[in-house]
Amino acid sequence: MKAPRSISLPLMISIIAISFSAIFVKWSDAPASILSMYRMIFASLLLTPMVWLNRHEWRKINTTNGAFLFFSGVFLAFHFVLWFGSLKFTTVASSTIILALQPMISLVGGFFLFKERTNATALATMGIAIAGAMMIGWGDFGLSQTAIKGDILSFFSVIAVVGYLFIGQTIVKQLSHWIYSFCVFGSASIVLVIYNLVTNVPFTTYPAREWGIFLLLAIVPTISHVINNWLLNYVNATTISMSILGEPVGSTILAFLILGEQLTNWQIAGGVLVLLGVFFFMTQKQKGEGKQASSTLSQ
Repeated sequence: MKAPRSISLPLMISIIAISFSAIFVKWSDAPASILSMYRMIFASLLLTPMVWLNRHEWRKINTTNGAFLFFSGVFLAFHFVLWFGSLKFTTVASSTIILALQPMISLVGGFFLFKERTNATALATMGIAIAGAMMIGWGDFGLSQTAIKGDILSFFSVIAVVGYLFIGQTIVKQLSHWIYSFCVFGSASIVLVIYNLVTNVPFTTYPAREWGIFLLLAIVPTISHVINNWLLNYVNATTISMSILGEPVGSTILAFLILGEQLTNWQIAGGVLVLLGVFFFMTQKQKGEGKQASSTLSQ
């Protein structure tokens, strides 16, 4: 496959597509659990043609990896409910910038769960990002108590998505990406359907505008995932991961232009610190992987 002349354009389209997720949630008046449920259901349906083409992969699913697929979907369901819920209480900027802490939470989780070692530089960059997150919280505290609640929900949604990634990181290597995504999205859909049934959240009493938002949530972020998967043919995963910095920036700009959301000075300063901390963390990680690869080749 011939490499594209530049990855800048597809990467920019990917960032814009994923940045619209928060805007769609803000547009909607539906409960976070309903938004999450229909996003997963519609996304699963959209994957059906590719799942059919890769149907031979189903025989690779057994009791063990099937259980992991299900629990990966459980964590993904928690992630969406918590993050969509956070957007009901706080600004797009605060919620999405806190999401950018994902690499830091992964580092902490890797240390406690897998005894993965880190270095002083990584800890320093993590400290910068955490300080920035605290500044965002302080700025939101000046806005309202509900904004703080939104920040907390966003932070817990990061923990949930890291759990989803930790569980799925080995299973995804055993199956095609299409089958893996379909199973995880399907599991998340089942969990969310049960949750909405138990909590008596209405399934169908929504106007056409809401159904359009449900569909947009399933389609537009999926475009970003497809582009990123395609780009992995030409660049490494760390390069793609750097685009995580683009989502809060893109979402904040869109929220300002479309929703008229304003930022306090504390939020701006905190957001800059978070993005700088994550940027330096990912840069150091990329350098470390490069050195490790060079060491392996020289042996």
